[in-house]
Amino acid sequence: MAKRSAGTLDRKITIQRSTSVPNELNEPVETWSDFITVRAARRDVSDAENFAAAQQVGSFLRTRFVIRSSCEARTVTPVDRIAYDGSIWNIQGVKEGDQGDMRGRYIEITAVRRND
Repeated sequence: MAKRSAGTLDRKITIQRSTSVPNELNEPVETWSDFITVRAARRDVSDAENFAAAQQVGSFLRTRFVIRSSCEARTVTPVDRIAYDGSIWNIQGVKEGDQGDMRGRYIEITAVRRND
C-alpha cells in the first residue's frame, strides 16, 4: 500500500466491541457498543483475492481499512467489528501498516461484509 498521509484518511469508521450481559433468564446476550470512531483510508480487495481468501462462493466484499495507530487502535482484534457506510464489517485481520518510513504509525484492518 502506498505511503499514507492524514489527507488520505477520508472515511470515518466506528469500531465496535461486544459485551455479554445476562438476560432475565441469566443467559448471556451479546450487545455491541461503539468503542472508537476514527478516520480511515479504504481499499477494496480484488474479486480474485476475495474468492481465494473466502474459499467459497458467495457475495462478499473484502476491504482493507488503514487507520492511525493509537493506544485504543492497537487493542483492536478480529473479535471487534466495524460500522461503516450503513453496513457491519467483520474484522478478519489486524496488523501494523507497512508504509515505508511510517512504520508503526498506521494499522491495517482487513474486514469483510456480505453483499446480499
